Amino acid sequence: MTLPVTPKASRDYLPAINGWIITVWLIAMLVASPILVVLGSVFSHSEGVFSHLASTVLTQYITHSLVLMVGVGAGVLFLGISTAWLVTMCRFPGGRLFEWGLLLPLAAPAYLLAYTYTDWLDYYGPVQIWLRSQFGWQSVTDYWFPDVRSVGGAIVMFSFTLYPYVYMLARVAFLEQSVCTLEASRSLGCSPWRSFFKVALPLARPAIMAGLSLALMETLSDFGTVDYFGVATFTTGIYRTWFGMGAQVAAAQLSAMLMVFIFVLIILERWSRRQAKYYQAKNSVQRPQPYNLKGIRAWGATLACGLLITLGLLLPGGLLAHMTLTHLDETLDNRFFELARHSLILSGLTAGIGVIVALVLAYGERLSKQRTVSLGVRLASMGYAVPGAVIAVGILIPIVKLDKGLAAWVEASTGHSMGLILSGTIVALIFAYLVRFLAVALGTVESGLAKIRPTIDDAARSLGCAPSQTLVKIHTPLMASSLLTAIMLVFVDVMKELPATLVMRPFNFDTLAVRVYQYASDERLVEASAPALMILLVGLLPVILLSWRIARER
Repeated sequence: MTLPVTPKASRDYLPAINGWIITVWLIAMLVASPILVVLGSVFSHSEGVFSHLASTVLTQYITHSLVLMVGVGAGVLFLGISTAWLVTMCRFPGGRLFEWGLLLPLAAPAYLLAYTYTDWLDYYGPVQIWLRSQFGWQSVTDYWFPDVRSVGGAIVMFSFTLYPYVYMLARVAFLEQSVCTLEASRSLGCSPWRSFFKVALPLARPAIMAGLSLALMETLSDFGTVDYFGVATFTTGIYRTWFGMGAQVAAAQLSAMLMVFIFVLIILERWSRRQAKYYQAKNSVQRPQPYNLKGIRAWGATLACGLLITLGLLLPGGLLAHMTLTHLDETLDNRFFELARHSLILSGLTAGIGVIVALVLAYGERLSKQRTVSLGVRLASMGYAVPGAVIAVGILIPIVKLDKGLAAWVEASTGHSMGLILSGTIVALIFAYLVRFLAVALGTVESGLAKIRPTIDDAARSLGCAPSQTLVKIHTPLMASSLLTAIMLVFVDVMKELPATLVMRPFNFDTLAVRVYQYASDERLVEASAPALMILLVGLLPVILLSWRIARER
């Protein structure tokens, strides 16, 4: 029930709400501006550079991107759905442990797996050296070994690190399915496999498709893995066109094509289920009677789940830890701690600012309840679907022009030359991070804000509290855990981000991710091991928190 409000309080409250609405739209337009710049570049003249790219490498970019999408999509669907069904509907040794353990590979960026597995499986790696010593092979012509640095190798790396997106959402969908529906299928004579394919899988399809979309967007936005494996995709093309050819407009046009790829992916997923309806009975929250796996099936399930965790996290993490500890003088030097400080500064500032901005957007939407405001909030959160390289291009083009205009005006007015003010600064880099990861903070903040009853807002309003006072004094303490979770998620995402950092970092201001990429590109994986290990360990924090929260809710 809405509490009565005095006329004076109502008059004071309406301008405050209008102020929040204006603020939401200003933030939305500012955050969306890089994406609009990239889309607007389609109509710019590239002086023949894009035509040259179209006649030489564009077909390769498109082909490799499509092959990666198909391969990674198949990989994450198979791994994510099968493991989610096993741990949810079956009993086998270690099943309770794997419920949260299968999320852990999400902490490892794909490029870290690419670097460690290449060092381990390459011609001069320990695996092939051991094989040659055991079988007496002398050269590469004496035997066949799969090439890690290939499109297939990239698909495997992405599948090992991105399947938790599908696993997490599919498992939640399986847990929420009605007992009555599944028991009815069993009573009608459906075998476990038939019940899975005919009932459980179709009901979980919306959640599975959401996880698949996230995995494919991460695949298209990756730079470190495909660049290290020599796979020409849109992200590598954007980087080479910008820095190798100095063609800003052509790089922006490639970015626009990549954005079209991603938006088509989202539209196709929604179109494919445009007439589908998914209803489930809510009269039972009990889990269906699980299948008791015995013998070889039980141990096969244990081996499959354990192998995924080992290959996706434990093995690369162990290799990095071994290299770090056996070469401490080369890894934990002063340069490492400087890089760690840079990464912590960028991640901490972005996480703090991002959560504040997300709180303003979410609370503005809660106050107004207007579709136009909701549209502005969704516009501000669309950056997560856009690769970091695309955002970097969309920011640098207007910033460089602004800096040049300011420098020309200052020189004309004072006769003194002025360097660049915004380009190549921490401010521009943090803005790129905000555009990229604001959606991460916004989703968590909105979830926490939705748990607060509207009657609390009405009570604060009736007592004369302004919206800002209600947010700071009442809502913020009530959603402290959600805010801390949002800070942690953004912090870790910034720590791992490579493409935007590589393009926009200030001069002589490297981060852990950039240094890992540089060392690995020079085949100096020992020096890259400590920064890579720190990124991996920091990435484990939100994954462990997420696993704990899921287990607690269960």
